[in-house]
Amino acid sequence: MALLELHTNVFYSLFNVIITGFGIYETIKYLKIKRSDTFEYGTGFVAGLVTGGLATLIFTLFFAFYSTELAPGFLEELSTKWAKEYENFEAIVFLVVATMGFVTSLVLTLSFMQLFKPSNNLKKGRG
Repeated sequence: MALLELHTNVFYSLFNVIITGFGIYETIKYLKIKRSDTFEYGTGFVAGLVTGGLATLIFTLFFAFYSTELAPGFLEELSTKWAKEYENFEAIVFLVVATMGFVTSLVLTLSFMQLFKPSNNLKKGRG
């Protein structure tokens, strides 16, 4: 995004949701295919949370490294008002990035599990 000069627009962070969502979806789908006979809701839920949690941790560490080492003025450019008013602005931003990632992972995992959970509906012609 920095190459296109779009990295200071916070709305482009929604692209992270697409990347994380794709990873969570594919992980749950792969697990359901691999363990089709023993796949349960809890198994898929944990797999989605672990995948999203790892993605969030990696992204937060990358974001912290990028904004402090590679582009030191990035955070001030992102929000000049907050950077002037808060003493620990960087820590607040990193905490918000991590929190948003973990919450997004939770919501996406819950959503995708509705697609992959085993059905308790009766089969036609039975019961």
